[in-house]
Amino acid sequence: MECVVQGIIETQHVEALEILLQGLCGVPKERIRVHELCLKSGPSLAVPSEIRLLCDLAQPTPSWTVRHVGGAMRGAGAEQISVLVRTMVESKVSNNALRFFYSLGYKLDHELLKIGFAFRFQRGAPITVTVTSANKMPKLHATDEAVPVTPGIQMVEITAPTAGDNYNEVGAAVSSFCEYLAPLLHLSKPGVSTGIVPTAAAAAASLLSNTGGKII
Repeated sequence: MECVVQGIIETQHVEALEILLQGLCGVPKERIRVHELCLKSGPSLAVPSEIRLLCDLAQPTPSWTVRHVGGAMRGAGAEQISVLVRTMVESKVSNNALRFFYSLGYKLDHELLKIGFAFRFQRGAPITVTVTSANKMPKLHATDEAVPVTPGIQMVEITAPTAGDNYNEVGAAVSSFCEYLAPLLHLSKPGVSTGIVPTAAAAAASLLSNTGGKII
């Protein structure tokens, strides 16, 4: 299982967010360039399902991962915390995975190229922050021709692994970290739109002026 929150930020403020994250996390950033293919089960499969194949293009040799995101946890406990708790299964696969899932009866629903960066660190729980722009391809698998889906806007996602007996503690760690980012963006459960934060421009200007406008 994992705890997750999401938000959006204007691209013009991403540099300031990166400066803030570097100061908070104390670890080097990882570059993200991921070709994501969303596959949905066809009529030959009895149970409807959706999986995502992720090809990491940032590596010298592209590597593949299959991910299935399950439903969100429900009930009073889930409603009382500010993060979404959901099941998630992920595994490394070979580079013929797409052909394999096609043979099982899955069909390509859509594909994206996600470009950005991530920070992975420990702060009460193993936390990952990703900042990415989503890009669509004009034709099948044409990653070199990808164009932004929402120009000027990038997605911020914070996740942390959890289990059924400690999601409150992990959720609290994620929520606590989110407070440091509040001047730049609002983070909430996926599907709950909070929009652009009014204080983002002023907060970004302050961060950039304090560092001379350079990533440190």
